[in-house]
Amino acid sequence: NLLFYQLAVRLTHKREEAGHRLNVTSKDLSAFRAALPFELTSAQSKTLEEIFCDLTCGRSMNRLLQGDVGSGKTAVAFGAVYLAFRSGLQSAMMAPTEILARQHVATAEKLLAPMGIRCGLLLGGMRAKERREALANVESGEWQLVIGTHALISGSVKYRNLGLVITDEQHRFGVRQRKILGDKAAGDIRPHVLVMSA
Repeated sequence: NLLFYQLAVRLTHKREEAGHRLNVTSKDLSAFRAALPFELTSAQSKTLEEIFCDLTCGRSMNRLLQGDVGSGKTAVAFGAVYLAFRSGLQSAMMAPTEILARQHVATAEKLLAPMGIRCGLLLGGMRAKERREALANVESGEWQLVIGTHALISGSVKYRNLGLVITDEQHRFGVRQRKILGDKAAGDIRPHVLVMSA
């Protein structure tokens, strides 16, 4: 099953596609680590180093981040968000349920807000006024990280400068849904893609 998923992703996002070459250095990576209220494990650090290389090579990253629940995938993903933020790019993180999306927002506010990253929540069941405000924050770039459910791929959502797309529990989404989110980026340059799976 995982093999078919990886083949589908390769066909959807070819590795040769041009991607945003993030204007970051190893100092930015060190700054992220230093700002965390905990130390990354050696596995997290190694994975983040690999992501850093992907993000700075000029090709669109297409990476699967696999690990057990509680293994720290989100901290690694937020490291990628921080690097995108340092390069002036917006990130979107799609979760399969509202509960999980809210948990990610709470974690992001705890870890990323002190680093200057503004994040917000976009859900399908929002009241009209809340939704209007959320859409405005996404379009203006006020939110550098937007976290939500399938609502992130609805036609009314316009991103300011989408450079990184993260999908949590990727097996809960179809390849087409993930592609729609990636296609929300403006211009010909594909956003970097990070999919997380237990």
